[in-house]
Amino acid sequence: MGATIREGTLDLAGAGTRALEVAGSGPPIVLLHGFADSADTWRPLLAELARRGRAALAVDLPGFGAASRLDREGDVLPQLDRFAAAAVRHAIAELGPGPGAEAVLAGNSLGGCVALRAAQRPELPLAGVVPIAPAGLEMARWLAIIEGEGVLRAVLRSPIPVPEAVVRSVVGRMYRTFAFLRPGDVPDEVVDAFTGHVRSRRDAIRILATGHRLLPELRDPFKLKRIRCPVLVVWGDSDIMVLSRGSQRVLSELPQATLEMVELCGHCPQIEATERLAELLEDFPAQLAVAA
Repeated sequence: MGATIREGTLDLAGAGTRALEVAGSGPPIVLLHGFADSADTWRPLLAELARRGRAALAVDLPGFGAASRLDREGDVLPQLDRFAAAAVRHAIAELGPGPGAEAVLAGNSLGGCVALRAAQRPELPLAGVVPIAPAGLEMARWLAIIEGEGVLRAVLRSPIPVPEAVVRSVVGRMYRTFAFLRPGDVPDEVVDAFTGHVRSRRDAIRILATGHRLLPELRDPFKLKRIRCPVLVVWGDSDIMVLSRGSQRVLSELPQATLEMVELCGHCPQIEATERLAELLEDFPAQLAVAA
């Protein structure tokens, strides 16, 4: 029997969002997706964590998936910071083991950037953070890679309406090609979930515009030396979207940080190395307890 993933809606820091949740024990694990993605990217991992008896919550970040749009005024990252802090507090209140509970905050790509920034806030009840191929440590390559795709450029410039099936086909092919080491092994339902939130040329243009808003903010988004909680950096060894050499900055500035390279894996270990990532997340709180 498959694990039960509860789906619902939440209001976090004034933003409406869709939430995927599994019940379990231990510090709740809060999961933040990457640019242009959604909470759906965590479904395989949520199912695996549920089988292991671990509580977890995944949410659509503002501006993506089914969440509220970002405010047009002001920077993007501070909006995501407020949202992530609210998600952490909600997870502890609803899934935490009791008074004094803390959460583990994990995020992929843009979500990894937000997780690292959250760790800079001493008032947040975090047992540790797990940035997975986090953006912001190296100059962002993902937007240039995406916009450099010729077929997508043709879709964006088309003088006539482009059918939803064509948009989703183009986006899905790019997702398979750039985010994964083994594109052919990615289940169709994973690609369908990703493209389900990019159904039109307007959707694609809006998401790319958000990327351009983010680029200046990602040039230097961290004050790493403020971080006091444990940090486990996870990176696929074949990631072409965000280069793993950025991890060296984290390791050099944070003596409490460790790096786990996932073999034969691209930008999304939650899809290509689900069991390995679940193992890392499951063991992380236990390792913290031993270290304490």
